[in-house]
Amino acid sequence: MWPFAKKISLIESGLLDGWTDWHCHILPGVDDGIPTMEAALEALHAYAELGIREVWLTPHIMEDCPNTPDGLRSRFEELQRAWDGPVVLHLAAEHMLDALFEARFKAGALLPIGPAGDRLLVETSCYNPPIHLHALLERIQDKGFRPLLAHAERYFYMKDADYRRLREMGVEFQLNLPSLTGAYGEVVAHKARKLLRAGYYSFTGSDLHHLQSFRSALSVPVQSTLLKSLSAPCRGTRSSAVWQTDGWRSGGV
Repeated sequence: MWPFAKKISLIESGLLDGWTDWHCHILPGVDDGIPTMEAALEALHAYAELGIREVWLTPHIMEDCPNTPDGLRSRFEELQRAWDGPVVLHLAAEHMLDALFEARFKAGALLPIGPAGDRLLVETSCYNPPIHLHALLERIQDKGFRPLLAHAERYFYMKDADYRRLREMGVEFQLNLPSLTGAYGEVVAHKARKLLRAGYYSFTGSDLHHLQSFRSALSVPVQSTLLKSLSAPCRGTRSSAVWQTDGWRSGGV
């Protein structure tokens, strides 16, 4: 069906079969995401039905959610004991580059992401960058982590040159799949499609806070040509076309 369809939903595309979700808030009762263990298990069962293979649970660590790695590990162990389905669970965190990040960073209060533990999922305010953003990212790299920018399309203050500079620094970008369907508005959707076509995303995630919202986003038809561009980051791999050419010059953003 989908090679001939002009538009198709993410569910119909089959891209979620074997997918790894690199960003979600399913760990229950620790932030503004899934509130209870029962709701978390419901979300994981829904993932299993979709054929999703693995999920990285990435609760907030920020001023408004002062979680600690030890506290999150304890809650993660509770979820692991309760979950007996096929979806493989991993724990990391979404680290806000806020006023308290420096202290957490110096103390090593971090939960890196990825099988090798060599990436750090980070975010900023959607509207204003932190002071000395690039210096912060460089210090993260100096400590041996590669910064992975969560939902890169949602930063209204970032322009083409900003993304280009971050990429040249070695920062990787993660896409929220619901962004492509307009879940955060058309401005974000436009930027997500632009970044995707330019080959700037390495990883994809749901950023799931509420199961029903994610289910709704998965059902919205999007351009099938766009979903073809999504195949590599959906698998957590970089396509050779993306990384052997400069997407900003060949197609531009």
